[in-house]
Amino acid sequence: MSGEAQAGAVLGGLVESEQQPQQRVLRTPRRGRVGLGDWLLPVYTVIAFVFLLIPIAYTFVFSFNDSVKSNIAWRGFTFDKWLNVCNVEGGAVCEAFGNSVVVGLAATVLATTLGTMIAIALVRYRFRARGAISLLLFLPMATPEVVLGAGLAAQFLAVGVAKDMTTIIIAHTMFCISFVVVTVKARVASLDPALEEAGRDLYGSPAQVFWRVTFPLLLPGIVAAALLSFALSFDDFIITNFNSGSVSTFPKYVYISASRGIPAEANVIASAVFLFALVLLIVAQVSRTARAKRLARIG
Repeated sequence: MSGEAQAGAVLGGLVESEQQPQQRVLRTPRRGRVGLGDWLLPVYTVIAFVFLLIPIAYTFVFSFNDSVKSNIAWRGFTFDKWLNVCNVEGGAVCEAFGNSVVVGLAATVLATTLGTMIAIALVRYRFRARGAISLLLFLPMATPEVVLGAGLAAQFLAVGVAKDMTTIIIAHTMFCISFVVVTVKARVASLDPALEEAGRDLYGSPAQVFWRVTFPLLLPGIVAAALLSFALSFDDFIITNFNSGSVSTFPKYVYISASRGIPAEANVIASAVFLFALVLLIVAQVSRTARAKRLARIG
């Protein structure tokens, strides 16, 4: 056989092999067998949620307990604790709750204002010790609260400042600034400087550019930082205990009352705060969903 004939035979065999469908062995998946990973994660998730929700459920249920002094054993169902929440111990629980709200709002306003300015300065400007300042801002977040609270109390004692609401607000502000800076700093870093340059090109003054361009873009990060600051301030006990003196806040009142039994009125306030936060979360989620649908229709 000549070389051309051999080449033709080989070529023909290749063509025939390409035209014939290749038979593949398909493995049928085995069914009916469940691996360890198929049920381990769901079970772990359920256990974690139950573990987290049991204290909240206990607090809500025992806010309806018909107790006198101790609120540990169930004595009966009643609405009196919700209707007369400030009648226990001369309204001490409501006074403590009001102090926590005042301290939380004041510390939130101060920490959010100062933290926002610091975050903008760290991202948009170059100056000496910029890296050192960024590092120092993380120290309150990494330092244990007992160390921070004791250090602030020592400073107040050294300068002869009496411990009252003012010292609590200052201590909470110092504690919350780091969280505000980290939150707002991430938002500032994500902004496009060209937007501010466009405002300046349109003959806007620095104040006009900030309030009409920069601030609206930073507002989501600022609101998130403010909410985080208020939650940290309202919930704090350790720093408050070192710097409060005779002033009582809601976490401090609960801690002191735990030795003789937390009254049901404290459970009422805690349940009301939880329900209020839950309503805010639902409203925010519904508003976000409605806004997304509206933007989808416009687009």
